[in-house]
Amino acid sequence: MQTAQNEALSLENRTLHPQLWVSKHADYLYSYALTRINDEEQARDMVQETFLAALEKADKFEGRSSERTWLTAILKFKVIDLYRKNASGFAKSTEQRPAEGDQDFFDANDGHWNDQHRPREFGIDHSDALENKEFQRILQLCMKKLPSLWLSVFTMKHMDDEATETICSELKVSASNFWVIIHRAKVSLRSCLQKNWI
Repeated sequence: MQTAQNEALSLENRTLHPQLWVSKHADYLYSYALTRINDEEQARDMVQETFLAALEKADKFEGRSSERTWLTAILKFKVIDLYRKNASGFAKSTEQRPAEGDQDFFDANDGHWNDQHRPREFGIDHSDALENKEFQRILQLCMKKLPSLWLSVFTMKHMDDEATETICSELKVSASNFWVIIHRAKVSLRSCLQKNWI
């Protein structure tokens, strides 16, 4: 009896329900895409492309993860493909050393802020939801100003917690160029946030 229940549960875990994807997962996937590419129309398109790709690959779904996790993984690869597309050709033009003033902001060994240049606290009180929403809005606007390769690298590193090696491999940038990009993105975001938030 228990074995039959386990088999039925296992079969249910491997069964997809595409007719429910929009109602159950579209908002989550849209939010995931929007925070990574910062373009509402493109985020909607990517969610639709994710659903289409999932339908085409439905026979490969093994049920080792939930539908949402599986759909998110498909979307994640689509986002990385977009990063690659946006970064192609741009990577070679940014292959350079940090600007002279940039070197002082960060530790050359680990890429972290030097103590004397550490950004000031923004004074965000997490209990104030409206203020936090406003900060998120300004951060998104500042991120939109980053060049596409910088945005891709910064998002993969600090939002998706991807390993440096993975980012370099996926976006075809050298490790030294990766750190230059991260440094410049941080400096740019810091400057933008200080002008628009504080």
